[in-house]
Amino acid sequence: MIKIDGDVRLDEPMAMHTSFHIGGPADLFVAPADARETARVQAVCARESVPCFLLGGGTNILVSDKGVRGVVVDLSRLRGITVDGMKITAQGGTPVSDMAAAARDHGLSGLEFAFALPGSVAGAVWMNARCYDAEIADLLTSVEYLGADFNPCRYRMRKSDWEYKKSPFQVIPGAIISASFSLAPGDKDRMTAAMQDHRQDRERKGHFLFPCAGSVFKNNRNFGAPTGKLIDSLGLKGLRAGGAQVAPFHGNIIVNVDHARAADVLGLIETLEREVRLRLGFALEREVILVGEWQ
Repeated sequence: MIKIDGDVRLDEPMAMHTSFHIGGPADLFVAPADARETARVQAVCARESVPCFLLGGGTNILVSDKGVRGVVVDLSRLRGITVDGMKITAQGGTPVSDMAAAARDHGLSGLEFAFALPGSVAGAVWMNARCYDAEIADLLTSVEYLGADFNPCRYRMRKSDWEYKKSPFQVIPGAIISASFSLAPGDKDRMTAAMQDHRQDRERKGHFLFPCAGSVFKNNRNFGAPTGKLIDSLGLKGLRAGGAQVAPFHGNIIVNVDHARAADVLGLIETLEREVRLRLGFALEREVILVGEWQ
């Protein structure tokens, strides 16, 4: 039994908590009220040998139609932003876009690239989110997270630990509680203009037209072109499986156009991987992570 001040639900549909709007039920869905409750829930799961999945903003994941066995720990209630001089600190469940807007409001520049980026701060740190030629690791100074014993730990930035869309937290099982970033003074009007440009660019590219998880595959410079252009070159834009479709406007985005199942999306992912491998000789690396019970 888990008794917390946060929310606890049985058989919660994960489609309610993912940007794909896809996913079967979680056996137990828990949204802790704070970091202390998060640690308690993870400790109970470890003690009882119950699988535990940490949910950020629900982007970059594809949850099985069968759902998730064990406990899903939703970190969305861990929200809050503080500013101290040139440093901004955000709790893990804070939307990345909110953090970027708060930095702008305090006249701090550097996070404009992250405005309108879906997902949470914890998820952005975990993935080392990147767009518009900038990435989270460029500005990150430290991270508060739960260690192996579920007590708070602090990670201090070491650039050598980070790569393109990779972070050390991809091998650390504990929840990311908060992250701090070092910024620089900036002009609010210029920052606002840049942020609006990024949002409008995403809108023009169709990122908000249908439920999706953004880029399905990582880009590899050794391939000579972004993954979306490689897929476009094979005439695979618009390819459909059930309610899922390779976006007509971008080859590296799969969209939920009509009550798609996770199996539909996975089928398209595997088709794209196969066609690119057979026809171009490249092995695509997935950015979207499979979560839950898969055959």
